[in-house]
Amino acid sequence: MAAWDLSITVEDLGDEVPPVSLSVTSDLHVGGVILKLVEKTQIQRDWSDHALWWHQKQKWLLRTSWTLDKYGIHADARLLFLPQHKPLRLGLPNGATLRLCACFSNPVFQTVMGICRLLNIRHPEELSLLRPVEEKKKKKDKGSAEEILDLTTVPLSSASRPSLYNGMPAHFMGSPEMEAIYKMLSVPQPLPAPEVITKQYRPASVVDKAHIHGRWLDSSRCLMQQGIQDNDRLWLRFKYFAFYDIEPKYDPVRLTQLYEQARWAILLEDIDCTEEEMMLFAALQYHISKVSQSEPQTTASSAAMDDLDLALQSLEVKMEGEGSSASEMLDNMSAPELSDYLKIFRPKRLTLKGYKQYWFKFQDTGISYFKSKEESFGEPIQQINLKGCEVAPEVTMAAQKFLIRLLIPAPEGMSEVYLRCENEEQYARWMAACRLASKGKSLADSSFQSEIRGIRSFLAMQNTGSGCHGNAKASDESINTQSLVSPRYHKKYKTKQLAPRILDAYQNVGQLSLVDAVARFLQIWQALPDFGHSYVVVRFKGSRKDEVLGIAPNRLIRIDLGVGDVVKTWRYNNMKQWNVNWDIKQVAIEFEGNINIAFSCVTADCKIVHEFIGGYIFMSTRGRDSSDQLNQELFHKLTGGNEAL
Repeated sequence: MAAWDLSITVEDLGDEVPPVSLSVTSDLHVGGVILKLVEKTQIQRDWSDHALWWHQKQKWLLRTSWTLDKYGIHADARLLFLPQHKPLRLGLPNGATLRLCACFSNPVFQTVMGICRLLNIRHPEELSLLRPVEEKKKKKDKGSAEEILDLTTVPLSSASRPSLYNGMPAHFMGSPEMEAIYKMLSVPQPLPAPEVITKQYRPASVVDKAHIHGRWLDSSRCLMQQGIQDNDRLWLRFKYFAFYDIEPKYDPVRLTQLYEQARWAILLEDIDCTEEEMMLFAALQYHISKVSQSEPQTTASSAAMDDLDLALQSLEVKMEGEGSSASEMLDNMSAPELSDYLKIFRPKRLTLKGYKQYWFKFQDTGISYFKSKEESFGEPIQQINLKGCEVAPEVTMAAQKFLIRLLIPAPEGMSEVYLRCENEEQYARWMAACRLASKGKSLADSSFQSEIRGIRSFLAMQNTGSGCHGNAKASDESINTQSLVSPRYHKKYKTKQLAPRILDAYQNVGQLSLVDAVARFLQIWQALPDFGHSYVVVRFKGSRKDEVLGIAPNRLIRIDLGVGDVVKTWRYNNMKQWNVNWDIKQVAIEFEGNINIAFSCVTADCKIVHEFIGGYIFMSTRGRDSSDQLNQELFHKLTGGNEAL
């Protein structure tokens, strides 16, 4: 075969050095090209991490056994010889920035797995990389450089999980600096200064949020293909809000970073909450900050505790749990009934003025209501099926107002209903039942009692005024309200009005341990109506206006952009199939009952929506019976789109 010249730029030699010219034939394989190139440079060093990058086609030539002919490389190809691992600046949920070596040649999904191994975060499939939103820069800040913690000396290991010593990965041991970095990763950070909060980007509308969610990197393509250069800055964030198997003993970093992400979402008003919930979040932050700084942090697991003992203990707990759920199921063979007098209000119906009292009965996944208890054996006034509905709490403890807001799927859109309960106990039972019914579960489900307990403990924490106020007064001075609540509340109230309210809420959480307080914070965050929603502005087929598609862990939500109301909800478990037409950038989804929807994306690539849907379906396949090994192939099939074909 005829020989021809191929020129390759060697990145390590610098920009001034001209490309190296090699005489090659089309049947020479890529490995042979690299060998020739290394010999010609005459530099003795470890080249094992280097590979060829084809600039015009934006792809790595990683199959070293393939020939130039098979890759379709001719003399005009611009090839670069460069390392596959390069430094990256990584912004963490807690605001810290790490500099570490990341893989630029693997799909982003695998790059994130490598980063999570390094940082000791289990279940890396829940996280991904995001192009950052720039913070507002003040003129005075020009001189102040951001502090970057360097981890570039730590090699990315290929082991599925790092080996731990005293609860800390081995690569963080050996120097006080590295141990300090691990502590920063695994212990909640001190409260941020008020100016740090005001400097951060705050989304003003759901469209702003949609623009942020359009910045997720494609998990099927590598960093180089997405224009990321070495030393660029990216954010590591939890992308899929379906958290599996959180174990404080093994997940100190995962739990801490999740708490930090939730805390910033509250402070920057990325998620809506009521005033009472904001005071409770503030009290928990205050307590967590106090405890994490005052107590010496014991590492995740003591060296004296043997792994075998741990395994046996967790097995005992699991077996006890399985046994109890089986006995509960036997007790509940006949589904319990829930019935009581409640008040109902339909905002969009002009006939009903205010709340009217009826006798309500809960059966299976629906409610029926009657004029009175005596008439409950006849035909109900109405039956409402709650499967697939939206359930949101509207509770004001001070006013003793206990409302359950239901958005029920109807052919013409979502119909809105409010149920009013008389007291905490009634509210806890009915709210738990509505939540289960919305997921298609009846009252016979074993989680009914634990759902009630969770709601009761949440109400107890909001119930201010219980506890001694004596010691609250003492710490009134030390509380910096501006670091605890979002800026909106500082415009609305003075510090001396906020501090007593936060300390009132603090009475109910001040006894919690650090782990319990973090868990409680996350529990309340997960109970917020907008929890886990990612937004994309879309144009539905046949519609002339832009609307918002909310993507939640278990459903898709159609939101009217003008008024912000939920128009329709579709659950993943009713989905038969979804397809993407990559040419016209349109997503089409088919649901049970001959329901078909199609839309094109305005603020994001349709790949982002495709990846969210596939990702959440993948998250739902994880179960305790499956092995601990992550099924990368299935994730790629569900989220890869064009790349998976």
